Amino acid sequence: MYAFIDLNADLGEGFGVYRYGSDDELIPLVSSVNIACGWHGGDPAVIRRAVSLAVQNGVTVGAHPGYPDLMGFGRRYMALSPAEVTDCLLMQIGALDGICRAEGTRVSYVKPHGALYNAAAKDPALAEAVVTALFLYKSSLMLLCPAGSAMERAAKSHNIHCAAEFFADRAYSDDGSLVPRTRENAVLSDPAEISDRVLAAVKEGIVITKTGNRIPVLCDSVCLHGDNPEAVSLARSVSRALHEAGVVIRPFAGEREYES
Repeated sequence: MYAFIDLNADLGEGFGVYRYGSDDELIPLVSSVNIACGWHGGDPAVIRRAVSLAVQNGVTVGAHPGYPDLMGFGRRYMALSPAEVTDCLLMQIGALDGICRAEGTRVSYVKPHGALYNAAAKDPALAEAVVTALFLYKSSLMLLCPAGSAMERAAKSHNIHCAAEFFADRAYSDDGSLVPRTRENAVLSDPAEISDRVLAAVKEGIVITKTGNRIPVLCDSVCLHGDNPEAVSLARSVSRALHEAGVVIRPFAGEREYES
């Protein structure tokens, strides 16, 4: 059983007059926020506001870079070369880190978004491209990714520290991958069910798959998607369940990563 766990959410994804997610309500309930970098969602004002709210609430900031796909919200695969992926991440991490500097903080970790996250979890070349961006920008950055993934293996080869992520509100397949969003019941929304899943992952190291099988999971950080309509109630329910189980919620990464 874990004595400590990180609770993260994907935020800063609104654009212009379009609000997306509940940043104001969700940020105080989590310990880390994966903030969009403008390519799959987010604009400069939305991103800066999310960073400011994170600073005000003592929440650690991570970069959430994705494919250049605003129309598809970064959830469509794009056939970019590994070099292009590295360049895309360098630009997005740097942009968010500039806003973080203006707000008195820094980017502490990176979690690729959407289709890029899923592709790099399985494709060694894309995983290497992601890790190369971290290594070139700041080698003390941490990578948030699935345990046992190609990204984790690539990170270890470059001495980049990783944290294993568990998705509270997504269904799992028997091979440990996420059930595609195009399939029925791929996204979960019941607070009681999700809280039970989180406790099973944190206390027992298991998750029950869509077919009913129990498979092992490693869990340094629990993710709640900010665009889930029930995100705020889920965060409250999960936080309460963890507290009652004696598990402390705290960031897996922090500004100490930048000390030199």
